[in-house]
Amino acid sequence: MSSSLTSRNEAGIFYVLAAIGGLVTAVGLGSALYMEHAGHVVTGMNNQIVWGIPHVFAIFLIVAASGVLNVASIGSVFGRVIYKSRAPLSGLLSIAMLAGGLAVIMLDLGRADRIIVAATHFNPTSVFGWNVILYPGMFAIVAVYIWTMMERRMNAYSKPAGFAAFIWRILLTTGTGSIFAFLVARQAYGSALLAPMFIIMSFAWGLAVFVVVQAAMYFWNGMRLPPLVLQRMKNLLGLFVAATLYFTAVLHLTNAYFAKQTAFEYFLLFDSEFSALFWVGQVLIGSIVPMILIWSTTGQRMTWVTVAALLVIFGAFVQLYVFIIGGQAFPLDIFPGYDVKSSFFDGQVDHYTASLPEILLGLGGIGIAFTAITIGVRVLRFMPQDDVQHLETAGAITD
Repeated sequence: MSSSLTSRNEAGIFYVLAAIGGLVTAVGLGSALYMEHAGHVVTGMNNQIVWGIPHVFAIFLIVAASGVLNVASIGSVFGRVIYKSRAPLSGLLSIAMLAGGLAVIMLDLGRADRIIVAATHFNPTSVFGWNVILYPGMFAIVAVYIWTMMERRMNAYSKPAGFAAFIWRILLTTGTGSIFAFLVARQAYGSALLAPMFIIMSFAWGLAVFVVVQAAMYFWNGMRLPPLVLQRMKNLLGLFVAATLYFTAVLHLTNAYFAKQTAFEYFLLFDSEFSALFWVGQVLIGSIVPMILIWSTTGQRMTWVTVAALLVIFGAFVQLYVFIIGGQAFPLDIFPGYDVKSSFFDGQVDHYTASLPEILLGLGGIGIAFTAITIGVRVLRFMPQDDVQHLETAGAITD
């Protein structure tokens, strides 16, 4: 009787979660239709700031989708046993988040049907053209990778498939970072550091998402994460967060070294609406506080590790907002060494306030990922199965 009640409660929770995800997705789609019908005027964007809050959501989902697959790569490619049981869940998260991110980008373009033109008229000289190949390829490779892990007769091909997924996701994140790295017209971008920086950011953000989803699944099923697994994953998360902070510091120091970038760096870090977001939201709350939680005594508890992962995700959104919106708000230096005067607000800092439809569209992408993950976990066996006796160690980590 008790097991029957438990299964009914689990089914009820599943339907509630699926309904919430479906509702958020539907609201996001409705917002996209409203913006397409009403036009650009109902958004907070303008002729200078052409990438708004939907791109912040989309880039986070795409970059984290690549990074979350790192869990599977550590298990399949590098042979770490405790990560192998988490590889299928890692693949599911990757596909779901990539679908959500790409949906937001396509719907934010205003003419989503124009993707047919990009797919049928490949431009090899465009970074966007490269991504038309990289994104569908990611779906296909990860799908095959999950198949080799979950189908017993295909297990022999799991390692080659995992290696292919590892290489492809590095290429995909490099392509995403290169969109900005090759955009020399904006002073905030145009740096070769952005490609490797996006790769390490994907490691941190993807692992943070995995930690949160894994904690929710274990809580939902009334299970306890083995101490060794928590120890390894939280230390790895702290390392990735520290590396992301290091790359951020190197990027800004590099820009500040060049005279042409000094004005922009001063604007972004000390004299704009983005300065507080950078120092408090990105550096303090999104990086330093999570590292303290992870590497102090609080890091011995699953609850605090999950809080640290949530703060990393929050810091990721702040970082992308500062990077994408702040980089566009600073005026373009079209003619270096000359003063440009016209009636078109030349040389003036622009401002951006996200409209409600933009925010709802971004949340719709998260809704797509959330719904796909909820259904996938319910239908197939994505719950990590650990050999608890094998993983038990002295000085167990408490919940």
